[in-house]
Amino acid sequence: MDVLSFVCAALLFTVLVHSKPTLRKERVIYQDPELTRKAYEDNNSFQYDHEAFLGKEEAKTFDQLSPEESKDKLGKIVDRIDSNLDGYITTAELKSWIKRVQKRYVYENVAKVWTDYDLNKDNKISWEEYKQATYGYYLANPEEFDESTDQFSFKKMLPRDERRFKTADLNGDLAADREEFTSFLHPEEFDHMKDTVVLETLEDIDKNGDGHVDEDEYIADMFAHEDGGPEPDWVKTEREQFSDFRDLNKDGKMDLEEIRHWIMPQDYDHAQAEARHLVYESDQDKDQMLTKEEILENWNMFVGSQATNYGEDLTKNHDEL
Repeated sequence: MDVLSFVCAALLFTVLVHSKPTLRKERVIYQDPELTRKAYEDNNSFQYDHEAFLGKEEAKTFDQLSPEESKDKLGKIVDRIDSNLDGYITTAELKSWIKRVQKRYVYENVAKVWTDYDLNKDNKISWEEYKQATYGYYLANPEEFDESTDQFSFKKMLPRDERRFKTADLNGDLAADREEFTSFLHPEEFDHMKDTVVLETLEDIDKNGDGHVDEDEYIADMFAHEDGGPEPDWVKTEREQFSDFRDLNKDGKMDLEEIRHWIMPQDYDHAQAEARHLVYESDQDKDQMLTKEEILENWNMFVGSQATNYGEDLTKNHDEL
């Protein structure tokens, strides 16, 4: 590979990593409650609780600790969850804690890339700074991308990023503070960005540009039919899902509201479901609240789950929590 090709490839990789292009295949942002219920029923080893928020690898961290060490760290975290210091952990307190921990991972990700974009070090990232940091080489040398797939990618991503940036820029000054830039990079975490997530999902899947997603487009987003053979059974099941549950008005296609219903189920709160589950399983006296003793008695349920954040809360500065 010559130097120019390497630079172009590296630039495209940087854009794909940092500018959050919507090329993801995991479309559903919140898990289906029926699947969640089944996971609880089928798993007696608490593996679901440990992996639901952390992933398999991160959930292994607490496995390196002795039971005594785990309980000690968990007890200190329980004290932080008890926000009103009354000695009881309610479902609301546990839900709030889980949501904060979820969001903190997002903020930590933004912190890692902040200096890449805040070029003038004024603790804000303007649209021009982001555009130059991400697309500067492409904008300065468009002829090098003529008639290439890279050209198509950059041309599609730049206006989309600008639209998303302006939506995240709540005060309209075209300069994002930390909160605004976080919502730009992670729009699925912010209510005011969810229309953007739905629209970008439509644009990703709608290959014929008619403003809707038909069944074939829906399937093509998750399955590439390369060998011309019969479709796998799971694809046939997805076609049935499209007909029965995605296409709500039965017109053969999904509009924006049907896409929203698909990727953002309105009747399910992930953190609320996990908090209720943890309380239900550990509430020995069935008073709908947990004491520290009840939690420590059932420490295997909590260790490694997002509620504990595997002890990192004891070593980091968490004033924001």
